[in-house]
Amino acid sequence: MSSVSWAYPPGIPADRGTVATVGTFDGVHLGHWAVLQEIRARAEAAGRRSVLVTFDPHPLRIVRPEHAPPLLTTPVEKKEILAESGLDWAVFVTFTERLSRYEPRRFVEEILVGRLGVEELVIGYDHGFGRDREGDPASLERMGRELGFSVDVVSPVSAGGSAISSSRIRGLLSKGDVEAAARCLGRPYSIRGIVVRGDGRGRQLGFPTANLQVVGGDKLIPPPGIYAVRGVLRSGSHAGALHLGPRPTFKGSPPSIELHLVDFEGEIYGEEVRVDFVDRLRGVEPFTTVDALVRQIRSDVEAARMAAEPLL
Repeated sequence: MSSVSWAYPPGIPADRGTVATVGTFDGVHLGHWAVLQEIRARAEAAGRRSVLVTFDPHPLRIVRPEHAPPLLTTPVEKKEILAESGLDWAVFVTFTERLSRYEPRRFVEEILVGRLGVEELVIGYDHGFGRDREGDPASLERMGRELGFSVDVVSPVSAGGSAISSSRIRGLLSKGDVEAAARCLGRPYSIRGIVVRGDGRGRQLGFPTANLQVVGGDKLIPPPGIYAVRGVLRSGSHAGALHLGPRPTFKGSPPSIELHLVDFEGEIYGEEVRVDFVDRLRGVEPFTTVDALVRQIRSDVEAARMAAEPLL
């Protein structure tokens, strides 16, 4: 898959026409994946190029920043996930105030038809685009008949009896239900962080931790708690326990994101680590003694090992 970043799209080679889709695709969840596999299959059958058009930043960051949601996937994460889709092109359009004023027909004529040469457009059932999301599947079908492309609407994909959506996944993560979020995403939810030096308290307690400074300020962070996770380093993956949030046992200690990797020894300061959430073990709670805290950490680490090791 090739990836192109556009301020204004220069265009994709138009020798064969394209089968395209367009949207924010935050999370690239199983509902999105159904759309991607549909355009890939249609492009292969017709001898055309498969193209995804998405936006950076999220459009709401420009048009209604107070309502902009935290991101499930940063642009870097989105590109990595899309690289496994088998699409020919992923086009990242820089979303600007000027672009936000485009009426749906102008967006279709200038970008989808004029610069992408779209022959088939595949969209999700709840798709909206253009100024104030005025464009919808019905208006796209009318434009397609006038401008010479077909429109196919992909039905919703469900998990647990409800349609999968980015907003649903955000709701699950905001409650710490990382297991249900993973079933909607088709993979564990993850964050990335640079390992920085902390106060060394974990090592003093017998459980050394990597203190993480999260990469991507708009990224959704699950609520405070102790999580079973998988830590992905340059050298490989390890089961782990993650403390996320305040440290009430130690008065005056600031909140932190601390990762203990099971059966791991080594220095990884400065390395970027991906943390895949497997399960939420418990909330953050104070302990009256350090010994009580150590006993609980020991129990948490064993629970994390049992939850995360089968996924390695």
